[in-house]
Amino acid sequence: MSGTMLAMVMSGVGAGLRLERIALPRPGEYDVLLQVGACGVCRTDLHILDGDLAPHRPRLVPGHEIVGRVVDAGRRARRFAPGQRVGVPWLGSTCGRCVFCLGGRENLCDKARFTGYDRDGGYAQYAAADERYCFELPDRYDDVHAAPLLCAGLIGYRALAMSAPTGPLGLYGFGAAAHLIAQLAVQGGRTVFAFTRPGDVRSQQFARSLGVAWAGASADKPPEALGAAIIFAPVGALLPQALAASAKGASVVCAGIHMSDIPSMPYALLWGERCVRSVAHLTRQDGERFFRLAGDHALRTVPVAFALDAAVAALDGLREGRFDGAAVLTPFAARMGAPAVPVACSREAP
Repeated sequence: MSGTMLAMVMSGVGAGLRLERIALPRPGEYDVLLQVGACGVCRTDLHILDGDLAPHRPRLVPGHEIVGRVVDAGRRARRFAPGQRVGVPWLGSTCGRCVFCLGGRENLCDKARFTGYDRDGGYAQYAAADERYCFELPDRYDDVHAAPLLCAGLIGYRALAMSAPTGPLGLYGFGAAAHLIAQLAVQGGRTVFAFTRPGDVRSQQFARSLGVAWAGASADKPPEALGAAIIFAPVGALLPQALAASAKGASVVCAGIHMSDIPSMPYALLWGERCVRSVAHLTRQDGERFFRLAGDHALRTVPVAFALDAAVAALDGLREGRFDGAAVLTPFAARMGAPAVPVACSREAP
């Protein structure tokens, strides 16, 4: 199968993104080729573009929160039927043989490959992905509302699962992940406090609208000591602030793939059996559990839709905190260039 498509392409660190017409991806033996209906915009994409994460490829199509429909498949890909909707996450593949993979911690595999980092992602009209690492999605969410679940939801869920289960839960940085996980925690009976940038009244009001019991600035003292905290913002200075707001025995989970340096702090902030840990990627088991929960719970995802060629504006808005919820690209709403060459499914349903 051949043809071309529109994609936002990164040609190097600091080079930004440019709309280009490139060849359609060729699916590998376990790959499905998807027509992209929506792709979430994640802070990790900013870290890749800015060089906070070391580049893995000289040219790259970013994007790892992909919702699409199967239009073609590799010779050994038989999990999904033609036309079926599929979700593609950050974790793109693992070796399946190392101590981490065999021990149920494939997220730590040294040979893992990641969507929109090691292989081209969803800032495009079509994307290929290994079907073994993709997910079926709950029908209750359309493409634009489902896209943020594939990273903001998944990583947030893993961070929540790692958090101490009692006492108020503090969320530092109330963006795409926090607005979803706050709802899961509230629906599960937790008291949730939201911490935002100082003066960010808009995001604090947004947090309260989702059931959060209290919202304030990151350095504010919450009404009660935290039993657990999750830091979604990539700001190392938030760690001692979260510890200072936490009770003895609390856990603080750093949920980002990149964080600025953590400042020196007194041991007294950590003492009292407080625990600090990080979250690295996700496992497929995390995904299966999360999407069962997302299917059973009416999570209010708040997407802000952008056309494909407006990806730079979406990333700038994310960087500067111009909107609440999650930015989502809709690749077939691109305003520039001719329509992509149509593709037809080349195999029958299994």
